[in-house]
Amino acid sequence: MKTQDALRQAAQQVMEQVGTVIFGKERVIRQIMTAFVANGHILLEDIPGVGKTTLALAFSKAMELEYHRIQFTPDVLPADLTGFSIYRREEEQFVYQPGSVFCNLLLADEINRTSPKTQSALLEVMEERRVTVEGVTRPVPSPFLVIATQNPLGSVGSQPLPEPQVDRFMISMSIGYPDYDGELRMAKSIGQKSRLDDVSAVLNQKTLLEIQNQACNVHLKDTLYRYLVELIQATRTHPYVEQGGSPRATIALVRLSRASAWLDGRDYVTPQDVEEQLPYVLRHRLVLGADAKLAEVTPEQVISDVLQSVHRPTLEKD
Repeated sequence: MKTQDALRQAAQQVMEQVGTVIFGKERVIRQIMTAFVANGHILLEDIPGVGKTTLALAFSKAMELEYHRIQFTPDVLPADLTGFSIYRREEEQFVYQPGSVFCNLLLADEINRTSPKTQSALLEVMEERRVTVEGVTRPVPSPFLVIATQNPLGSVGSQPLPEPQVDRFMISMSIGYPDYDGELRMAKSIGQKSRLDDVSAVLNQKTLLEIQNQACNVHLKDTLYRYLVELIQATRTHPYVEQGGSPRATIALVRLSRASAWLDGRDYVTPQDVEEQLPYVLRHRLVLGADAKLAEVTPEQVISDVLQSVHRPTLEKD
């Protein structure tokens, strides 16, 4: 078992390796690594061409994770994800063929272009890390992480994800366009060889599991437990919100706050950890009412209101 400093250094090296492929997006890379340390799934809402697939591939190479990608289209079936049985004449029996989810890192590309039936096939595996096909339950490899991308709502062929599935993503975020310096660096790096070829593996599946276990042990004071619960509950009474953060949002905020503190080299969580992670946890979970649309209120504005309305605790020595 590696020491805490060695594990933290390995996590930092993963982010550095991904940074050699995705330029000028250090904050995005850090947040995705935080979600991985917290053992959570990620929802990316972005326009095409900003590097979502490259980002997922770079992380999988840097952490030696088995990687699968599935392009969601209207004709993708649930069995493509969970697997199916086919009859083998030579064996005179049905043999199970694993689906795309049997990997460590699954990129579910353009998830909101497929049917709700296929989208719902991810529900069990994202929550319980297992799939049930034809009455038989099979665990997926550990760790199991999902990066799903969706086109902006209103794009041709897109449809909203069902709320139960959206809630299973620990965070949602956007990569966005690169800045001028990042795009210039990208342009200059174009050559015959792919930049992904230079990404080196700096940890493996076992090491990532050790990191996740260590992050779970980061201390969280009672005052901070109360603080983050009050933040989530405040979303449920906000006048512009029809549906606030679920209990699953509370769990996600605890795990992400610990992961953020661990990556910063601390064995305790601060109010700043909680506040930094709150928008990523809530952005996709808040369902705003008709009044919010008329007033042009965004989820980000609601989150800002919540942070201002809930008293921020101070850390005192135990």
